[in-house]
Amino acid sequence: METLAVGCGAGFSGDRTDAAPPVVRTLVERGGPAALVFENLAERTLALQQLARRRDPALGYEPLLQQELRPILADCLRHGITIVGNFGAANPRGAADAIRRLAAELGLPAPRIGVVEGDDLTGVGARGIVRQQLGAAFDEARFVCANAYQGALEIAAAIRAGAQVVVTGRVADPSLVLGPAVAHFGWSATDWDRLAGGTMAGHLLECGAQVTGGYFADPGRKDVPGMENIGFPIAEIAEDGSCIVSKAAGTGGLVDCRTVKEQLLYEVHDPAAYITPDVVADITDATVEQVGPDRVRLSGVKGHPRTPTLKMLAFFDGGWLGEAEISYAGPNAEARARLAMDMIKKRLGADLPLRCDLIGVSSIFADDGGELLARHPQGQATDVRLRVASRHEDLERIDRLLREVTALWTGGPAGGGGVRTAKRQRLSSRACLVPRELVPATWQLA
Repeated sequence: METLAVGCGAGFSGDRTDAAPPVVRTLVERGGPAALVFENLAERTLALQQLARRRDPALGYEPLLQQELRPILADCLRHGITIVGNFGAANPRGAADAIRRLAAELGLPAPRIGVVEGDDLTGVGARGIVRQQLGAAFDEARFVCANAYQGALEIAAAIRAGAQVVVTGRVADPSLVLGPAVAHFGWSATDWDRLAGGTMAGHLLECGAQVTGGYFADPGRKDVPGMENIGFPIAEIAEDGSCIVSKAAGTGGLVDCRTVKEQLLYEVHDPAAYITPDVVADITDATVEQVGPDRVRLSGVKGHPRTPTLKMLAFFDGGWLGEAEISYAGPNAEARARLAMDMIKKRLGADLPLRCDLIGVSSIFADDGGELLARHPQGQATDVRLRVASRHEDLERIDRLLREVTALWTGGPAGGGGVRTAKRQRLSSRACLVPRELVPATWQLA
């Protein structure tokens, strides 16, 4: 049976919107069955879209959806390249409507759109499941949303029913790639080795340019050519579940055994048991081999039966985060930045837990309690930016912090400038497992 080529158009919400067109051109030139996936949901991204939908029921899907699809929708529909994305976020039906509007605007026939649902446990009817699973950790007053991680089978069913675009909310990232593979090859829901192979192909693609050298690059140590035009990945999946990873033609970046191995192990806590909704994948005996320039084959992935539970992630109102920065430069800059920090601590320290960083002196390796910074000997840095941050449930206290740092403009020390302040609502999360029969996924052509 022909291999299935699956390209990646985005690795997170806010990813580059010019990444997908070279992938689509490569898929078109290659010919044969193909799909394009957009992975837009980090864990907090979905919660933020739930908040957006609260403010406006028409929103809640990926904000860049139309910018992502506008350059490639016509070519994908014309050449039979199935589009699959979790860009539905908190509002998959809203995303489907947006895609239909875009198609009409581009003068295209209305696409057949499959919508996968069943992940959202935010509504009053499903909230009891969340309350039951979290027990004492559930806080009704602060509850924002909850979603279960669904799998690939409903995506596959929608594609088999003729969907040209499949919109999902929360599904496991690799399931976006596995769904088209299941539909193409007709794998059964218990074909564990093949499902595991397709899952790891999805895992390699899910973070976009990470596997093509983006997160790999380290000048002088791990050089990657053409980083300014890095290509996004493509996986050619075979019927046995093995795959060859490459990238869009004519782009920068790098695909070799090192980039693939780094991504293969990314966020994998146990290589013998990578748990997804579809299968438990085992890569302990997998083989990674270079088979050509920017072409790496992954084979030998084994699979074990899926677990009886799904991961569920619930979010709660976590108060507010405020942060403010001011710069000091020139002779004695570090001493002036430290004086400013001490002033803020004395004015606010009794009311707020403060995190202070001297960017350029001690920040990445500092700590919230300030002990490392206090022990760090004062030096002669001439380019220092003071950052002060705090989190609190009371927004007025956060606003006072921002005002205090702004007041350093004229309240001293000398030479402070470039003040920037920001505040945002925080979310806290609770994860647990939920019996999968309590949260069945559904799909329909909408």
